[in-house]
Amino acid sequence: MRNLLLPGLVLICGIVFTVRLFYLQVYDTSFQALSDSNAVKVEYDYPQRGYIFDRNGELLVSNQPSYDVMVIPREVKDLDTLEFCGLLKIERADFDRIMEKAWVYSPRIPSPFIPQLTKGEYAYLSEKMRKYKGFYIQKRSLREYQVQHSASVLGYIAEVNERIINENPYYQMGELIGMQGVEKQYEDFLRGEKGVKYIQKDRFNKEIGPFKEGIYDTLPIRGNDIVLTVDSKLQEYGEQLMVNKRGGIVALEPATGEILALVAAPNYDPALLVGRERSRNFTRLYYDTISRPLFDRVLQGEYPPGSPFKSLTALIGLQEGVISTTERISCYGSYNYGGRKPLGCHHHPSPLNLVGGIANSCNSYFATAYRRTIDKYDTPQEGIDNWRYHLRSFGLGDFMGYDLPSGRPGLIPDSEFYNRYYQYPTYRWYSTATISNSIGQGEVLMTPMQMVNFTAAIANRGWYYKPHIIKEIKGQDTIPAIYTQRYQTTIDAAHFEPVIEGMFDVYNKGTASHIQIPGIEICGKTGTAENYTKIDGQRVQLTDHSVFVAFAPKDNPKIAIAVFVENGYWGSRWAGRIAGLMIEKYIKGEISRTDMEAFVLNGSLEEEYAKPYSGEPFSINQ
Repeated sequence: MRNLLLPGLVLICGIVFTVRLFYLQVYDTSFQALSDSNAVKVEYDYPQRGYIFDRNGELLVSNQPSYDVMVIPREVKDLDTLEFCGLLKIERADFDRIMEKAWVYSPRIPSPFIPQLTKGEYAYLSEKMRKYKGFYIQKRSLREYQVQHSASVLGYIAEVNERIINENPYYQMGELIGMQGVEKQYEDFLRGEKGVKYIQKDRFNKEIGPFKEGIYDTLPIRGNDIVLTVDSKLQEYGEQLMVNKRGGIVALEPATGEILALVAAPNYDPALLVGRERSRNFTRLYYDTISRPLFDRVLQGEYPPGSPFKSLTALIGLQEGVISTTERISCYGSYNYGGRKPLGCHHHPSPLNLVGGIANSCNSYFATAYRRTIDKYDTPQEGIDNWRYHLRSFGLGDFMGYDLPSGRPGLIPDSEFYNRYYQYPTYRWYSTATISNSIGQGEVLMTPMQMVNFTAAIANRGWYYKPHIIKEIKGQDTIPAIYTQRYQTTIDAAHFEPVIEGMFDVYNKGTASHIQIPGIEICGKTGTAENYTKIDGQRVQLTDHSVFVAFAPKDNPKIAIAVFVENGYWGSRWAGRIAGLMIEKYIKGEISRTDMEAFVLNGSLEEEYAKPYSGEPFSINQ
């Protein structure tokens, strides 16, 4: 055995070395890549990003040329640093910081040193850069906005960060990617495909021509153009109406779910986030914690919907068979039970049927309908869950699946929510504990996008398409199937007609009769949503929000809209006027109620917003 030990060890070592050598030569390409990186320089040729058009073919976003000073750290030699800094108009400290970042990223792979030069800067630097080894100028394109509106819709492009690079190896340091809005959602289509050039270098690291005569080189492929559903003129008009106000407007085409306008206010010029000033401008917008221009209130703002919710209360009551179109319910200035009067009401005729209840926004009527809906079942838990089941069929209480990357789910509470809230079973709760839900207050929260979606479902008599902003992707046969699938609510079609009649009477003889639009049959619902925040840990009531939902015309509707104006007092004061003007602008193309237009355009809520509070909407989850 001793005689075999030494030969055995030699044999085993030989096998190990053979296997390792075979692996390195055949399977492991890392050393080959390292060798190639020494002998071959890789340059990317960036494609033109796809253009963005509105539904009528108006160009919204195109491209403009830009130039980046790139650096390969290990190739930087014999550099007069002060001269170079003077040429680029940067400080020595900036030079050191950028070079350190480039070394950390990769000594061999190019990374941006000074991004996004203008044409003039490029012309000045292009010839002078030849003397600085390790630096070169690379051409790419930046966005050029043809409009000064729609920033929250379009989004912006910015440099990728380390997290994005780790998640998606397609991108390298210094490359651009869509951030927010359409630019982010449709990045894979808009970006195109990079071209690649392989350049041979000699042993002195000098470029001597294309690697293997360019057989591996590829040309860039331009990104797909896309067509949005938005109407640029309607979008621009909406942003004008929301100047000096905070809130949002969102309008849909009920028959398709196409978004006609999406206005988050306050907004900003999208051109601010292009070029070398992008970072500075973004920082200024980001740290504006008062007006919050980067916060998309249409998709991310969760608010109590207020009285527009009463239409849903009526529909659920009809479906559950607890109210009828003929029954009249009395109102004595408030909803009363057990000696309590939790819900005050407007001065209006009494008793009222369903149509009159909607037209006059009677709190007593809808509190009665809601209480009967919950109390129909053996327990309030079962009643609440059934009520929530109907509301979920309208797309409420969850992310809706629209094709914009940001959003919030809102809140449609269930029995588990109230069991926790009221510490059940230690303390029992009943339908009256949740009575504020009947009028869109209480714990119910919605985004304006959810408000317009349930309005579109009412306009369609019980069905809807998911809201979406993509109309066409050039070069693609179809848009995603999710936006061509019809969704049905749990409410029978017959129950929608009396509710629509009530919403029609809101304009004819109800709470919006003074803001009618001549020649257009509009069905709408005003809302005054109570507004709470926390100041020093205390729940404090602030100025009410102004809310309005509507669709028009009454039959074969072309537009559904939701308007939410923070601290706007009552529904018809701001939101109702804005909704009417937007509807007339879209349907007629011109405005007849110039008095109403002047009121909105010249009006401001800046003094209201200047009051010393945070302005954050109150949520029971806080």
